[in-house]
Amino acid sequence: MKRFVPLLVVSALVLLFLVMMLSDRNPNEIDSVLIGRPAPEFSLVSLKEGAPALTTADLKTGAPVLVNFFASWCVPCRAEHENLMALAGGYRVPVIGIAYKNDPDKARGFLTELGNPFSKTGLDLDGRVGIDWGVSGVPETFLIDGDGVIRYRHWGPIVGDSLTERLLPQLKALQ
Repeated sequence: MKRFVPLLVVSALVLLFLVMMLSDRNPNEIDSVLIGRPAPEFSLVSLKEGAPALTTADLKTGAPVLVNFFASWCVPCRAEHENLMALAGGYRVPVIGIAYKNDPDKARGFLTELGNPFSKTGLDLDGRVGIDWGVSGVPETFLIDGDGVIRYRHWGPIVGDSLTERLLPQLKALQ
């Protein structure tokens, strides 16, 4: 019987590996504990000089909004930018931007070059707000309901079918 123990262990590991390979879960994506909870309180200096601060109150609009953590130095942020423009334009969803650990002039240059999909943009210079939101890297996008409660988190860039297959169904469920 003892000679079958290694075979059972190897068989169990192969089975586990196959189950993980066949699942559609991204092993790099960490589930957010904030889903179903109010967005963390924050107040950030606006990226637009002289504009009022971006605060948690800006998320409680009575309608869904998206909060996108981005940075000018982030290549995937550049890749998803066209979809953010589409969300703000064609889909008419307010998108709020948080420039994560970004130089303000470079963040402004990024938006000038590619277009600005954000209705408001705040500066998270030290990354503290990102930590409170559980951001593991940029880009990350959060769907907030009209009461300021986080309903969905999109980890990584919104590219390919992730807009139509993942984000838009979540958004339509709230509208």
